[in-house]
Amino acid sequence: MQTEFDKITASARRLLETIPPHVILVAAAKGRSNAEVEAVLQAGVTHVGHNYVQEAEPMIEALGSSATWHMIGHLQRNKAKKAVAAFDLIETVDSLKLAKALDRYCVNHDKIMQVLVEVNIGRESNKSGVMPENVDKLIKGMSQLAHVRVLGLMTMGPRFGNPENARPYFQQAREIFYRVSSMRLPNITMRYLSMGMSNSYEVALEEGANIVRIGTRLFSPRHENSK
Repeated sequence: MQTEFDKITASARRLLETIPPHVILVAAAKGRSNAEVEAVLQAGVTHVGHNYVQEAEPMIEALGSSATWHMIGHLQRNKAKKAVAAFDLIETVDSLKLAKALDRYCVNHDKIMQVLVEVNIGRESNKSGVMPENVDKLIKGMSQLAHVRVLGLMTMGPRFGNPENARPYFQQAREIFYRVSSMRLPNITMRYLSMGMSNSYEVALEEGANIVRIGTRLFSPRHENSK
């Protein structure tokens, strides 16, 4: 009889087959156990994302170098110190104040923090992220920081029942991505466009995403309320 671990591993392998080789699949591990995450790692997933620093810390301590760890939830400045110690990539930088806090704590860890700038592409009041018209100013400011490296953009995008409705927002994010790339700012390497989750990742891939963050389609269906 197939165990829960085996079911998740098989599901993850099937999903990986649908992801182009140049795209990073981030397992969205919010609310998941170490065993569940170990199952997707067994399948070949190598990147894991967490929404909360305090939830991520014990898992990172347990699983460590078996994955590259992404911060994919809103990051408060008072958690910046712990985030620098825990994560390899922070996808949700949305202010210069937060970027400066990360830069300051990186000095203590002798670390260059790789980050993405989160864009509130849908201009939703209940979501974090810099507004599209303020992206250039923020990234120009971040280009002056010695221990923070911007590697691209991340967006959540509005959530729709029909993933096609997300397409215009992903297109806007891609346009911003290429515009910033053309600015050729120091210390800025526009490499990653992170967008798309379980319901919308296929549309996101069509619109240029090379990081997708998937939870529900990756793990057991008993967690259908997960992203």
